[in-house]
Amino acid sequence: MEWMYWTPPTAAFFAVIATILAAMTVWQVLSPTTQRKGFLPLSTTRGDRLFIGLLSSAYFHLFWVGLTDFHPGFMTAACAVWMVALMRWG
Repeated sequence: MEWMYWTPPTAAFFAVIATILAAMTVWQVLSPTTQRKGFLPLSTTRGDRLFIGLLSSAYFHLFWVGLTDFHPGFMTAACAVWMVALMRWG
């Protein structure tokens, strides 16, 4: 039987996602969200914007890796800016 071995970047990625989900849960319990309309063409809650941001960041990374030879760290930095903008003004 083959076992999957976690590399430090993979473990860090999943730890960050788990931390974000835990923080969003606590934030929701302490301050329930309401739907609002930002620059996205639909009304969203914080959880909706988080999901849209994570999903779009994954696709941005796939396109980046598939279409360029540049280091993925550049896209990671761009996606961090995207997530902040989406969570704040989306």
